[in-house]
Amino acid sequence: MHIAEGFLPPVHAVAWGAASAPFVVHGVRRLTREVREHPESTLLLGASGAFMFALSALKLPSVTGSCSHPTGSGLGAVLFRPPVVAVLGTVTLLFQALLLAHGGLTTLGANVFSMAVVGPWAGYGAYLLARRCGAGLEVAVFCAAFVADLSTYCVTSVQLALAFPDPASGFAGALGKFGSVFAVTQIPLAVGEGLLTVLVVRLLAQSNGGQLARLGLRPGTRGKADAEAVAR
Repeated sequence: MHIAEGFLPPVHAVAWGAASAPFVVHGVRRLTREVREHPESTLLLGASGAFMFALSALKLPSVTGSCSHPTGSGLGAVLFRPPVVAVLGTVTLLFQALLLAHGGLTTLGANVFSMAVVGPWAGYGAYLLARRCGAGLEVAVFCAAFVADLSTYCVTSVQLALAFPDPASGFAGALGKFGSVFAVTQIPLAVGEGLLTVLVVRLLAQSNGGQLARLGLRPGTRGKADAEAVAR
């Protein structure tokens, strides 16, 4: 997913940065309010950020100029909602660009938009939908992680196709090519990330069930009423 440094045309890099900025600014406000009102959540926020950093640092070669890896954004989206993950994801991507040469500064906006904006929102939407349909917590968490992962790569495919349309078939042809190459590695990775995220939530429920309950996650519960509590 990390688009490499200097790979996007300058106009595209600036446009994706501008598109990501409002989400990050809003996320900073939400994160500040969360820490101010619930200082006990600091450790869990740190753990969510560390989970995101560790998973997204795994790097498998994929489309030229990019790579495949888990994203880790579904966990934070379920625990603290997507705006907070925009900040966690931006910090993660910035450190990876500076310390690991993973991604880049010129492509930071594009990478933030796919992994820290669209991915968490899509994953959180899948989580709420699963809960409203009566799914248990673990099934809903799996859906969140799976959809967050795949949607990130769908956006990356769009970004690359816009920047490098196929000479013959244009944007649509390039999108099909990028998407099909990503799918080979990303679908199994998304399944694995979903299972790992479920395991992490299960461990958190055992060690810090009170904090999860405050965040609206109630292990073993089902139904619309619980989903409405999660959405608040």
